[in-house]
Amino acid sequence: MHLIDTVKTLAEILLANNWKMAAAESCTGGLVCANLTQLSGSSEWFERGYITYSNQAKEECLGVGADVLDAYGAVSEQVAKAMAQGALQNAGVNAALSITGIAGPSGGSKEKPVGTVCFGWAIQNDAGENRVLTKTMYFAGDRQSIREQSCLYALNELAKLLED
Repeated sequence: MHLIDTVKTLAEILLANNWKMAAAESCTGGLVCANLTQLSGSSEWFERGYITYSNQAKEECLGVGADVLDAYGAVSEQVAKAMAQGALQNAGVNAALSITGIAGPSGGSKEKPVGTVCFGWAIQNDAGENRVLTKTMYFAGDRQSIREQSCLYALNELAKLLED
């Protein structure tokens, strides 16, 4: 599915439920938010975005614990989970996604090579029940390609989760 089609599908689902969403981005640097707001009328279903590139920003803006960052590193499912939960709570929305990864060309390691991206999705239904999911993906390509693949993946997965 193309990115704009995914955004339209996401908008339809959110509007049908009278929900809003938020995004917490690190390695994508606002790419998700830029794609969401490309659609006219997005203010009806998109609340806000957080670009938390540094660990300090993750702590201050999203409430990610320094202990979690120290124990697992910024590129981890634990941090992606905390970012998504922080965005959900701080923005007062029903759905939030998070992305933290290594887009390259530098910054990778043997344990976490360039292209390693961790995602989080937090959803709170109208009954107040929370669901949080995380996943790690490995993308190939240059910096921009990894960022674009991450953006599309995060939005596609959120649309699938909300359809269920």
